[in-house]
Order: sequence, then structure tokens, then C-alpha cells
Amino acid sequence: MNFLRHKYHFKDLLNYWNMPRSTYYYEIKRYEEPDKYETIKNEIKAIYKNSRETYGYRRVFIMLRKKGFKICAQTTRKLMRKLELMPDMYWGKNRKYSSYKGTIGKTAPNILNQKFDEIKPLKVFHTDITEIKMENDKKGYISLIMDEASNEIMGLQVSDSPNFNLVRNTLNELYKNNPCLSGAIIHSDQGFHYQLESYRKWIDKQN
Repeated sequence: MNFLRHKYHFKDLLNYWNMPRSTYYYEIKRYEEPDKYETIKNEIKAIYKNSRETYGYRRVFIMLRKKGFKICAQTTRKLMRKLELMPDMYWGKNRKYSSYKGTIGKTAPNILNQKFDEIKPLKVFHTDITEIKMENDKKGYISLIMDEASNEIMGLQVSDSPNFNLVRNTLNELYKNNPCLSGAIIHSDQGFHYQLESYRKWIDKQN
């Protein structure tokens, strides 16, 4: 709109675009502010290029964490979408797997509030399910749990179905290797697996 202001009255432009004055100045301010993800975006592009464009957001996320970036898997995925860096070998051009199906159970409060700066191991974990495309158009699913402080994979299971058994087996692997998890936080995208009563009961039992 700025390039038209020398030609038309500002008020007429706002009326034409049906835009409140406050919205216009907000967008101008946001546009002028530096991109807080600029460094991470550049690193994502470098990681993706070095992988010969084969890494999905989960593997890029792990690489970012190893390099010391404080970022969650969901933000990594969003940034890769904006950069259009999703490999076709794992994701279809028009479809991707998502465990989120709305609120079908009970969601948990956002305790971390996007602050991923835990330095003590076994305090905060991140978990998610990734879909991969295999031969004969079959699909596989990887469920993992990663420690935020150490970036260590604490549980990893694979299955041909993204059901709760996959999640439960991953949780059991975590607990088998680390039986003292009282008070720990498991951060997820709150997909339907993580809203189920069975999932909440497992968490309550360990805490």
C-alpha cells in the first residue's frame, strides 16, 4: 500500500482495502522488525542442502538441537514449510501425516510456553510421531522421545500403524531405561495420541 500513498489519499486506500488504520501500522511495524528466526532459517537451509534434500523436519530438528539451537520440533516444521523444504521421499506433495485431529480428549496446559532452555537431563522430553514413505506405497511410523538438555534419544519405536501401542511402547522404553522420572515433563504437539485417557494414565502413574 505504501507505494500508492503518493497517488491516493491514505484514508481512501484504507477504505478500499477495508483495513483499520491500527492494522496497517501494526503490519508496517512487523515488517520492519528483524526476523528472529533468520539465523535458524539459514541453518535449516544448510542442513537440508547437506542432506541432499532428504531430511524431514524431525531429523533437521535433531541436528539443530545438536548445534545448540533452542527450538522445538513443531517450530522447525513450520519454518521448513515456509521455506518449502519438505522432501517428497517422505511427504507427498499435497499430503502430510498429522496426528492432530482437534480436541478429542483432554489437552494439557502449555507448561513450557515455548521456553526450551532446560539444562538438566531427564527433566524435559520432546516426543512426536513421524510418517515415512516406504516401498510399494506403504507407510511406516517412527515414534521417539528426546531429552531436551542432552538431545539424547531416550525412546524410539517403529510401526506400520500410528496407533497408541506405538506411543505406549515408546513410553515404556523411556521408563525402562530411566525409572526415576517423577516430575518430568513430556512435551508434544497434543495430537490425538497424547489426548487419550490411556496416555494421561501412563503419565500420572510415573509422576
